[in-house]
Amino acid sequence: MPSSDTALTSASLSPTLELAIDLMRRPSITPDDAGCQDVMIERLARLGFRIERLPFGDVDNFWAEHGHHGPVLAFAGHTDVVPSGPGIRWQYPPFEPRIDETGMLCGRGAADMKGSLAAMITAVERFVNAHPDHHGRIAFLITSDEEGPARDGTRAVVEHLRETHERLDYCIVGEPSSSERLGDVIKNGRRGSLGGVLHVHGVQGHVAYPHLARNPIHEAAPALDALCREHWDGGNDFFPATSFQISNVRSGTGATNVIPGELEVVFNFRYSTEVTQQALRERTESILDAHGLDYRLDWTLNGEPFLTSEGALIDAAVGGVEEITGERPTLSTSGGTSDGRFIATLGCQVVELGPLNATIHKIDERVRAADLDTLSRVYEAVIKRLFI
Repeated sequence: MPSSDTALTSASLSPTLELAIDLMRRPSITPDDAGCQDVMIERLARLGFRIERLPFGDVDNFWAEHGHHGPVLAFAGHTDVVPSGPGIRWQYPPFEPRIDETGMLCGRGAADMKGSLAAMITAVERFVNAHPDHHGRIAFLITSDEEGPARDGTRAVVEHLRETHERLDYCIVGEPSSSERLGDVIKNGRRGSLGGVLHVHGVQGHVAYPHLARNPIHEAAPALDALCREHWDGGNDFFPATSFQISNVRSGTGATNVIPGELEVVFNFRYSTEVTQQALRERTESILDAHGLDYRLDWTLNGEPFLTSEGALIDAAVGGVEEITGERPTLSTSGGTSDGRFIATLGCQVVELGPLNATIHKIDERVRAADLDTLSRVYEAVIKRLFI
């Protein structure tokens, strides 16, 4: 590997690393794509992919497809990245990627997820060049809105695919799924995410005259305790038990001698397939009603749970990782949400398979450079297992 003082020239880099670095140099802070999709589209067009650009709002997306018959395998990912934070705190400038003396590719997007995008492209290039008339169809579903509100990105593209009756059988999302070694974990599902903002109404007054006021904090406390203690479900073989977490509590006027008139509580459910979002809403409201609160509750469904427990894609992904790395991966549904939650609504098998997630969204994001070449070979092995 070149040292941090060595120029990153095409002669010193593999095709995967060269492409990853090209993408990482582009400051595509969500939802700005910064030209990353143009780079990918140019490569795919040269392979004979049919390209459909799908801009929605301020978000760039595209759908690309190669082949004419058989099941469809889509590679899904995002070109947008989270803000870098103060550049002065980075060991190297966040959008000036380099490979350091330890062999780590450093820079924003290395792990999440421009490294995966590069590995996908080069894997498909090798496969299509070797098998131009391959069985099955290979597709790319790429957005620049995964790290943002996620309204005009994959969610909107999925609705477009649904409306146009586009078939989708398998999907590999390039999210950084690995924990300690490349490929040690494959995400085969995710918990659902249901958010709520509870507004409890009281009567403002002086702390010295509580009988003339109604303290929403005092009134809500027993109800919140009941919600925290509630057993929502026991989980199952694939998902842990549903969890309820309060993430923020806001109240008060700024004065120490005033009973507030309003209380706002922000909370979130991460839930399993043992319960529905509708059941969680109803049970929550039942608990609040039982405590006699005067309240308003605003709900936001961030994503339903999804699970790919078995099938051709699981077999191909597990087999591909084992073939290339020599180790059998673990299937897991842990972690937060991903765009897989939208894609799974099309009824296809979905897995997440990508590099290590130890530094994602952090200062000094990095990934082992050699892992991206290995990941590209894993992706190619999965394609072969599905289509050869």
